[in-house]
Amino acid sequence: MILQDRLPAVLSPVLGTGVAIENLRALTGGASRSTWAFDAVTNDGRRSLILRIGPPDDVHAGMELEARVQAAAAAAGAPVPPILLATNSPAALGNPFLICGEIKGETIVRRIERQLQKGDGTGRARLLRQCAQALAAIHRADADDPGLAREDQLTAWRERLDAMGDTTATFEWGFRWLAAHRTPPSPPVLVHGDYRMGNLIVDGSDLAAVLDWELVHIGEAYEDLAWFCIRAWRFGAPASRGAGGLGSIESFLQAYEEASGTTVDRVAFHWWLVLATLRWGVICRHQAERHLSGQVRSVELATIGRRVCETEWDLLDLLDGMAPPGDDARRAAAGGGAGQSDHGDDAGRVAAREPAQTASGDPLHGRPTAAELVAAVAEFLERDVREATSGQVNFHARVAANALRTVERELLDGGDPDVRAALAGLGFADEAGLAAAIRAGELDGRTSPDVTACLRTLVRHRLAVAHPGYDSEKEPVP
Repeated sequence: MILQDRLPAVLSPVLGTGVAIENLRALTGGASRSTWAFDAVTNDGRRSLILRIGPPDDVHAGMELEARVQAAAAAAGAPVPPILLATNSPAALGNPFLICGEIKGETIVRRIERQLQKGDGTGRARLLRQCAQALAAIHRADADDPGLAREDQLTAWRERLDAMGDTTATFEWGFRWLAAHRTPPSPPVLVHGDYRMGNLIVDGSDLAAVLDWELVHIGEAYEDLAWFCIRAWRFGAPASRGAGGLGSIESFLQAYEEASGTTVDRVAFHWWLVLATLRWGVICRHQAERHLSGQVRSVELATIGRRVCETEWDLLDLLDGMAPPGDDARRAAAGGGAGQSDHGDDAGRVAAREPAQTASGDPLHGRPTAAELVAAVAEFLERDVREATSGQVNFHARVAANALRTVERELLDGGDPDVRAALAGLGFADEAGLAAAIRAGELDGRTSPDVTACLRTLVRHRLAVAHPGYDSEKEPVP
């Protein structure tokens, strides 16, 4: 193995000659870079180390930049793994890499949850407070590094969605709202970029280290604060524990204020929470695009695409009761122009199309129907494959079975007349037309409940196939 053979020479300048590499193993996780664990054995003893390695790209920070910002964050008081060496050169190991010390603890959220349940009931609050304190330390770290980029997040995510040539009406409603209600900028800070449960090492009920710095950049503190609090990162915990599944969002923000000595504007935070939720939706769609384009064929990436409707639902919850995109008062307060446009005459809209016949309703192919065949394969994966496998194969068998169950529900779906009625009520034949009209500003100033009621109908229909019951929990407005 190349890594096994080359690592001793790489580590010799740091650990001395005579380094032996033992127990080299790949760790799970990491979509852009691979992560390995190993022991470096020298005359002075054994050290458990972590190697992160991967090709350079235009999205992620270089390894040397990662090492510098982690050092700056550590100097400010954030818990990070000790870096041994990092290089952007592929000469030694075939790709840029970073080697750091191993930190004991858990990153898998369900295991962290089990650890927290063993204590006296104060573990979650303790860990939540430490997460806020670590984030405050990151934000006060020295951000004067020429390698750090800064970009307008709203524009960036708009462009990333457009690059895929795909959208939804709810996405467009979210983008219009964000553009119309933008809050004044806050002072720039070092932003981790992916601060969430899953990227934190937790030892018992203590935060041991912050990982995965590949999206680090200059931006607003609200970006990290909001990203930590989107529904996806509480991993099924109730809405009352909206901050990483650990505690309330308000408790998290208060702990951050105390640790940072700053005040968190709750209106600005809400704006960023909407953007963070929309960002996760765009990421889900992008992950599916990686599969659909053939870049990375993966059942896991394919099924992530069906999580877009979850983020749509969360967006609608967050925007429920908020001023619509065309509201002049809020636009003026945000520094935008009035310039709203009416929807106009609906008479020219194309009549709604009749739904196509579903595959399960086509008698041409007889029995088993497509839905029944899919169900049979799903049952095989759920029972036989999962009982006979472990690790990554076992996990992907579960993902594949979930994907087939989604397909089964879609094949059995005969169409929802409420969807066609909701679209027709706004004067549209399909969602693509509605999305285009929202983006063009044709619905600015339209009564918000009329539009959001239609969007909820569209998304609820998708959720019935992709994630039944997801719409039963109402998200609180922070």
